[in-house]
Amino acid sequence: MKRFDKLKFPQNADAVLITSDINRRYFTGMKSSAGIVLAFPEKAYLLIDFRYIEKARNTVTACEVIELVKTDEQIKELMKKHGATTIAIESMEMSIHRLNMFKKSMPDFEFVTTDELSKEIYNLRTVKTDYEIEKIRKAQQIAEKAFEEILDFIREGVTEREISLMLDNTMYKNGAEAMSFETIALAGRNTSMPHGVPSDYVVKNGDFVLMDFGAVYDGYHSDMTRTVCVGQPSEEMEKVYNVVLEAQLEALSKVKSGITGKELDAVARDYISSKGYGEAFGHSLGHGVGMEVHEFPNASQRSEAVLEANNVITIEPGIYLPDKFGVRIEDFVVVTENSCQNLTNCPKKMIIL
Repeated sequence: MKRFDKLKFPQNADAVLITSDINRRYFTGMKSSAGIVLAFPEKAYLLIDFRYIEKARNTVTACEVIELVKTDEQIKELMKKHGATTIAIESMEMSIHRLNMFKKSMPDFEFVTTDELSKEIYNLRTVKTDYEIEKIRKAQQIAEKAFEEILDFIREGVTEREISLMLDNTMYKNGAEAMSFETIALAGRNTSMPHGVPSDYVVKNGDFVLMDFGAVYDGYHSDMTRTVCVGQPSEEMEKVYNVVLEAQLEALSKVKSGITGKELDAVARDYISSKGYGEAFGHSLGHGVGMEVHEFPNASQRSEAVLEANNVITIEPGIYLPDKFGVRIEDFVVVTENSCQNLTNCPKKMIIL
């Protein structure tokens, strides 16, 4: 079944206009930095310019491909052809400026600007197909290969920037289309900053090295974090690491269809709090992953989202002690009816280099 066949049109909308790069790729299967999709209940069209037209005609089968020349006029023609007068837009993606431009150039049409279309698309993207899960699995395998190789590179004397660059280069070498996000590689005291930026800090004996990274494969992201130690850790470092690991294992054991993001977050948070580190876990437990590295549903203290089978989410508790060190361990999993399938296969017991 084509993804368009699953798309529920907003009430009172004769057509839907998809303009965001990610959602356009989701429905057409083709990556591009421009173009629009105009879909009707009976048929969908990809309007795309000369730069991409040859590729689109050779690869896109979900909708009719039309070379984009005059956007407004072509939309008007298609609307007239299908007897349509109302268009729903991606309210969560389209800028007010662009919407106003459409309204000015097409005054005869009514634009449905509620969040209904955006939410419907996000809901479709949240529940992954087997095909999508295989793409995500491949992205994770690329990231894990990079992790295996980086362990031979990390040592006293290398910098955070060098570790970050090596991870990126290794992921590209092994087939990544892009990085899921700007790779985080932190060492020593800098590991206490959950999303610190790699610097020229030189790794020293006794440092934790925290790496948060992921690869993109055919449009789908992976996301993982590992914290390793160069030389022998202190007793406090070992203690904190094990608390984070146990909290993650507890949360992983509770993942299943039907649990809310808030309930799942509480599993890890309560465990960390019971060990005296509650205030040092300041971010959410996890988030959805797919064509974007941060998607619905979230596992947070406020999330009422109910997990469904084939959601893909991260489980990433952490403890961060300012001016000392931080630890985060992150896997990501496919939710199943009664548990989960962990897509992350790298070891989690503390690695000492």
